[in-house]
Amino acid sequence: MNFLGIFLACGCIVCSMMLEGTSPAMMLELPAFLVVVGASFFACWVQFPLPQIIGAFKCMLWTLAPPRIGFESQVELLVGLSTTARQQGLLALENSISSASDDYTRDGIQMIVDGVDKDALKEILEQGIAVEEAKYEPYAKMLEAMGGYSPTMGIIGAVLGLIHAMSLLDRPDELGPAIAVAFVATIYGLVLANIICLPASNRVKGIIAEMGLYKYMTLEGLVSIASGENTMMLKRRLAVYTGGDKTEGGS
Repeated sequence: MNFLGIFLACGCIVCSMMLEGTSPAMMLELPAFLVVVGASFFACWVQFPLPQIIGAFKCMLWTLAPPRIGFESQVELLVGLSTTARQQGLLALENSISSASDDYTRDGIQMIVDGVDKDALKEILEQGIAVEEAKYEPYAKMLEAMGGYSPTMGIIGAVLGLIHAMSLLDRPDELGPAIAVAFVATIYGLVLANIICLPASNRVKGIIAEMGLYKYMTLEGLVSIASGENTMMLKRRLAVYTGGDKTEGGS
């Protein structure tokens, strides 16, 4: 649904052009595309290593298919683990490792089964969250940087187009269209920045924050289980992350 917003935003611009009597075909300018998109990309390459650039473009796919983060299902899993641990002991959790939906949770359960101290467990799980945030943060920054460079590249493209237009002063019939084409690069730069890169960057930041919240909730639950807290206390801890609707109803 977020990816659809890009098309709708661009569609509004195209409709506006058509209402004013301007042909959208005028926007199809390869030189402007090369200056804005190509130069912005390689400017980012100066700032970021290629693997981070590739990772950033992969994260842009989150606007099309964001990762599913199931808070409610995770609460159910943690409550079930707590019940099992209270009734059968921590070693019985080994049978539940495969039911976890992500490696972070599976690793946490395995550490509990292996008898890792609760303080060490918390430290390791917190470190895992910090590492993941450090991994994804450059992706959002790269998209943000490209959104910052592209308007400037659009101005450069416009200036280059105007330089060409000035060479046509002796041909007035070609001068007007050349000036119009010169400003296409400016539009490319503004669209790339304000409809694609900057919104995508903020979207990535939002998903990273949601993933971090999910893992902090998982951390709270696993440490609670390792500490031997009762299931009601676990539900109260998890209710902070889910708003309390699901957990309070089940208590």
